Amino acid sequence: MSETKPTDRVALGSTPTLSAKGPSISKTVQTHLVFPEHANALGKAFGGQVMAWIDLVGGICAMRHTGGLAVTASVDDLQFEQSLAIGDIAVVEARVNATFRTSLEVEVSVWGESLQTRARWLCVNARMTFVAIDEHAKPRSVPPLVPESDDDVARMKAAQERRNERLAKRKR
Repeated sequence: MSETKPTDRVALGSTPTLSAKGPSISKTVQTHLVFPEHANALGKAFGGQVMAWIDLVGGICAMRHTGGLAVTASVDDLQFEQSLAIGDIAVVEARVNATFRTSLEVEVSVWGESLQTRARWLCVNARMTFVAIDEHAKPRSVPPLVPESDDDVARMKAAQERRNERLAKRKR
């Protein structure tokens, strides 16, 4: 991986490039070990702790795609499937599903992993909307997303349908 020089960075107030990007460019993965301070009295990770990891990794993914600041606008769907216990590894993975004019949908999955067996299970799946903002906290344009597979095309279509539903609810 090449090293970024300070002169290669985009200044906070400048407009990032709006060149189309594939979802693999911004995919973000973060790994955590569940410690006692992350858990409740039953030894299971707090839902709020897991949601904080989701928001952080989803936000990084959104900012990687947009090339600048992005803020959480909504959590459209967040389903806890299985828990994480103290000593488990939490693998948080985020990817862009679709982009719109100033927003994008990011899907975040949290996988549990056993240290002993390396077995994995789905803990949480979430879909979030982020809005790209400029240095004045005003919405700015988002680079288009270019699908890299049939799965990407299906994700984009489903995300557009969810967006249409959200917008229809606002008009009621």
